[in-house]
Amino acid sequence: MFLEALGAAMLGLALAWVAASRLPHRLPTRSLVLSTGVAGALFGAFLTHTSLGSGYFLVILIGAAIVSVALLSLLLRPAERFRRRSATA
Repeated sequence: MFLEALGAAMLGLALAWVAASRLPHRLPTRSLVLSTGVAGALFGAFLTHTSLGSGYFLVILIGAAIVSVALLSLLLRPAERFRRRSATA
């Protein structure tokens, strides 16, 4: 179980680092992105481990990656060209 948590945390950190380096203009501060990626991966690993049990290491990491990416996608801001301008400006 410790290796599942460690693997999920490292996977979440790697996913968040890739997202923060590829989309810095659409994400908030790097520390928020990195912590959200790790927390999402740990929660995803916990959720998958609780539903399946401890014998599915690879499936647990896939579940951790899915939840981590889903939470990171919630941090994305719209691109500049899609932002609406206010009527008063």
